[in-house]
Amino acid sequence: MHARDAIHGAQGVAWVTIDGNRYKFAQLINIEARSDKTKTQIPIMGQVAKGNKATGIENTGSATFYFNTSIFRKMLKHYQDTGEDTYFDIQLTNEDRSSQAGRQTTILIDCNIDGGIVAALDADAEYLEDSFDFTFERFEMPQEFTMLPEML
Repeated sequence: MHARDAIHGAQGVAWVTIDGNRYKFAQLINIEARSDKTKTQIPIMGQVAKGNKATGIENTGSATFYFNTSIFRKMLKHYQDTGEDTYFDIQLTNEDRSSQAGRQTTILIDCNIDGGIVAALDADAEYLEDSFDFTFERFEMPQEFTMLPEML
C-alpha cells in the first residue's frame, strides 16, 4: 500500500436526518459506529473447546462534537416531557481525494441516543465538547471504497 492511500480522518462529511430535516453535522469532532456479533457457545461432543455460533448483532456508536448545538438535547427533553423517543439517521462519507481508495458512504439507520450532556461550563476550557453514545438498528453502504491495486 502507498502511504497516500491511508484515509485522512478529517476528510469527510456527516449528515443527520431527524424528523425529515437534514442537518450537516459540522460540529462533529469524531464518530465511531460498530457492529458486534452476539454469539452463543455451543458444546460439541468429543471436543474440549466449545464452538461459537453467531446469533445476532448489536450496533452501537459514539460521537464527540463541539458544544454549540441544542438538537440532541432537544431530543432528550422531548423524551423527558412526552415519553416519545426520537429515532434518526446519520450518513457518514469518507473521501480523501489523494487516496486511490476513493469514497465510502455509510448510513446508520434508526439511531437512538443513550443520553447526553444537558448543560456544561468550564472556566479552564478553550472550548466545550459534547458527546453521546447511541445504538442503531442497521446500516447501509451505498458507496464502498475502491479495491486498491495492491490488494488484487
